[in-house]
Amino acid sequence: MRAVRLSFLQMLACLGRDRMLAVACAAPVLAGGLFRFGIPFLEAELTEWLSVPAIIAPYYRLIDVFFGMLSPAMFCFASAMVSLEEADERTAAYLFVTPLGRRGYLTARLGVPGAAAFLVTLVLLPAFRLTAFSAAALLLLAAAGALQGVIVALLILTVSSNKLEGMAVAKLSMLPVFGAAVPFFIEEDVQYALFWLPSYWMGRAAWGDELLSMVPAFALSGVWIWVLFRMYLRKKVNCL
Repeated sequence: MRAVRLSFLQMLACLGRDRMLAVACAAPVLAGGLFRFGIPFLEAELTEWLSVPAIIAPYYRLIDVFFGMLSPAMFCFASAMVSLEEADERTAAYLFVTPLGRRGYLTARLGVPGAAAFLVTLVLLPAFRLTAFSAAALLLLAAAGALQGVIVALLILTVSSNKLEGMAVAKLSMLPVFGAAVPFFIEEDVQYALFWLPSYWMGRAAWGDELLSMVPAFALSGVWIWVLFRMYLRKKVNCL
């Protein structure tokens, strides 16, 4: 555990030296303030201007779901960028043969950031949410969001060969997150075509206030992580 802690602190030092990644980690707080205060203000202005009862308000829960995935996505994105930089500099291969080992390295680069994002989400989501959630719903949403962040990081690490590619892949790796919007905009059964996205079930749980929909979200997240993790390990073996 000491080696994992030191490796994680080393990653934090790298984040501190990279302004872009530091801003990415601070983005959830900035976005939370914008969501909490800016969106209701915009809703009030638009409804008054257009003389309609509601425009954005029916999608407040969707915005909360997106915010629940934002902190994990940003934290794990930053962690993935540090890992790709270490791969570029060939330091990751050396860390694998230290007491840290491959398992400790992956714990420091994926597990600890995901757990930290979970805790941060538990603090930020109740503070900046637009709708009411039960304590159980907040806990499940934060946990599912953390798993989604790990998926984003693994997608970046698996597909990218270097940090430059990682920046481009990061934009595409965020696309599965938008599966949460499907239940809010598509009522027909065709929405089930995206059942394989964990975010779809997160959105469905929020849309219908059905916590049982989080079960397939967790199950599918486990499948995604397992498959991507195996692909990443195979890639690292081939690179060594």
